[in-house]
Amino acid sequence: MGDPKKSRHKWLTPGHPWIKDRLQHELELIGKYGLRNKREVWIAESIVRNFRLRARSLLALPEQERSIAAKNLLDTLYRMGLVGKDAVLDDVLGLTAENVLERRLQTLVYRKGLARTIYQARQLVTHGHIAINGRRVTSPGYIVPRDEEDRIEIAPGSPLRASAQQSGGEQNVAQGA
Repeated sequence: MGDPKKSRHKWLTPGHPWIKDRLQHELELIGKYGLRNKREVWIAESIVRNFRLRARSLLALPEQERSIAAKNLLDTLYRMGLVGKDAVLDDVLGLTAENVLERRLQTLVYRKGLARTIYQARQLVTHGHIAINGRRVTSPGYIVPRDEEDRIEIAPGSPLRASAQQSGGEQNVAQGA
């Protein structure tokens, strides 16, 4: 089983280290999503790889067994926000690492406009200024489920919340005058 203190890797490294196109693509993803290192790209690729492997194995099953297992897989992916409501197994085969990177807390904080840049979004998350359902989440790589996406906000005890309320109040005063 192994020592509980030594967790297992969540990623697989690339098979060949010096493929120019892959290296270039990884650097583009790091810049676009504000990632710390290539390991975060490899984690996203591993998540997608595992879901695609499950989908391929389901396609090999007889129809009766496939329907129940496919529904469970598609429901899981829908809750994660990776596929649409009426997705089929072929949609799972089309997933990419960018689909997973779009669901990270860091990216969603930036997309909601709580941060000016993707890098500032990472800093806000790691410093504890972002909360989901009132609970602080300090992991920028947290995959936000679809139902929690609307509940991302500035943390209740954060000094940013007070400054946002003051600036919002001043704007209201300026608009009323």
